[in-house]
Amino acid sequence: MIHVFIVDDHPLFREGLMGALSYEDDIEVVGICADGLTALKKIKELSPDVVLLDINLPDVNGLQIARKLNASDNDTSVVILTAHHDEEQTLHAMRSGASAYCAKDVDADTLVSIIRSVAEGYYVVGDKQMSHNEYLNWLNTQLEDNIGYTTDAEAHYIPLSPREMEILQYVTSGLINKEIASKLGISQQTVKNHMTSILKKLNVNDRTQAAIMALRRGWVRVNDNQQEA
Repeated sequence: MIHVFIVDDHPLFREGLMGALSYEDDIEVVGICADGLTALKKIKELSPDVVLLDINLPDVNGLQIARKLNASDNDTSVVILTAHHDEEQTLHAMRSGASAYCAKDVDADTLVSIIRSVAEGYYVVGDKQMSHNEYLNWLNTQLEDNIGYTTDAEAHYIPLSPREMEILQYVTSGLINKEIASKLGISQQTVKNHMTSILKKLNVNDRTQAAIMALRRGWVRVNDNQQEA
């Protein structure tokens, strides 16, 4: 039996996933939740075989959850389900620790096949199923094609550090550097240095473009409580 945990903040989508999986004799949904912090707690408690994970979540986004699970002793495989689907986002998701990445409009039969594959230790991107070694080769090829160089393919990766994600969250809420520095208890120069790094990593020209990219890809949310004191 493959035990599955669902993390998505849209009730209808969660219910749709549960309904689609309920027809499979070898798959059991052991829990659901709607936010990142609860997900991390429940996954630790339940140790599911597979997590179906949205990127755009309250509190902690899906890429951060995948990275935390990948860095822990947890053997749970992560399937990223997202409305935003492109090669760069796929690369970010897989290097964050996901075993599979697919769009939310995936059909039920394909999703079930993906769940079974990752539960057996395979990696899935699009219609490609890969062993661990094949995945590492694919990842190095993607890195070279997308950013011009290869690196340690097994290194944990997310485009921004936790501090940079925190600062970008405040930026999307309209705070200026002085206000962000006050919130975080750091200097304005430190905030400025982080912003420079954020712009470089995201390959954008200004903080507005960075905020738009982060919002569109679900890395941060305007209504998160982080911007509150």
